[in-house]
Amino acid sequence: MLDVIFTVFGQVHTHYSEGFLLLNLPNALASLRILLAPLMFWVILNPELFTNNGFDITWNYYFASLLFVLASATDFFDGFIAREWNQSTLLGAILDPLADKMLTLAAFLGLMMMGEASAWAIYIIIVRELFITGIRTIAVSEGVNVAASMAGKVKTVAQMIAIGFLLMHWPFGAELLWFATFLTLYSGGEYLWGFRKALLKESIA
Repeated sequence: MLDVIFTVFGQVHTHYSEGFLLLNLPNALASLRILLAPLMFWVILNPELFTNNGFDITWNYYFASLLFVLASATDFFDGFIAREWNQSTLLGAILDPLADKMLTLAAFLGLMMMGEASAWAIYIIIVRELFITGIRTIAVSEGVNVAASMAGKVKTVAQMIAIGFLLMHWPFGAELLWFATFLTLYSGGEYLWGFRKALLKESIA
């Protein structure tokens, strides 16, 4: 059913060229994710918005988690629509990873500041993300193509699950965070290895 809906709406958009529609639906969804990230961050840091108005603090957990789920859903749909409707743009290539980083870092930093997440785990994740982003920038400038690995995708899923458990204050949230941290380091090392291999291939060619 979902595929049928996307197909029908996709036919409406086929007359738009890739460069013409800068703020297409995938880019709009990525932009929405960028807006939801600081809102979720603010909600995490201000539980008194609910407790001072007679609500239990669990409503803060629910609302922050709802914002996170909605933002995460846009991550799936913007990629799906961009591929199915052939609406990939340079702007989208910039907005999508930016929105992803803003969302996960907003959640991790908010949880850390509220004492719900290990500062060391968050520090390791942030340093890894900054380092790999720098390597990606070098790869693009050198024209080196490093294919995305399955480990990177699993890492992203593990981070999102850990964030969900921590936001809801469910058991094993801390353990899941450290598991996600391990996968973050592993996928970073795998990317570095792939970058090294791609550089060697370019030098031989």
